[in-house]
Amino acid sequence: MNETPTPRSQAKADRREALLDAAASLFAERGFTRVSLEELGAAAGISGPAVYRHFDGKQAVLAAMLVDASTDLCTGANTVIESAPSARAALESLVEFHVEFALENANVIRVQDRDLDSLTDDDRHTVRTLQRSYVEQWVTTLARLHPDAATSELRTRAHATFGLINSTPHSGRAGTARAVLERMALAALDA
Repeated sequence: MNETPTPRSQAKADRREALLDAAASLFAERGFTRVSLEELGAAAGISGPAVYRHFDGKQAVLAAMLVDASTDLCTGANTVIESAPSARAALESLVEFHVEFALENANVIRVQDRDLDSLTDDDRHTVRTLQRSYVEQWVTTLARLHPDAATSELRTRAHATFGLINSTPHSGRAGTARAVLERMALAALDA
């Protein structure tokens, strides 16, 4: 049973989200190691020491950002797959879902590309485990469409598609890219 959050718990959740958003922007712009806790707090409208009310430190902010993103991808893909009436519909919906994620989370993608190695070993392992699970959701869907293809080939198709879609944050033209990315991703997956 979900209880309605109290104003205090909602404010805390909102502040946590603001910190993660500020961190994504700052880390994407300058890199994890070049952002101070004070700068992070200021960008979210609080003092640096107040960040400790929400996270154990800057390292925990990075971990929350990347673990949350990977968790959201797995959960979202599962929802997409379960609600699709066919394997083809599931694949098309996965592409739409991932494109939407990439366009809305360009900073997180930049941070992951550059700062994944700044995570602790345990947090990096968690992120990588979630990412492998996400890839396997795609591979399972592709296998339904291409039953004679080797799993390694399907995994390569999935990874190549992620590379195509995730390059969006580096192009600077994400706002006009949605339809093009979706068409290109489906063409690559069907090749």
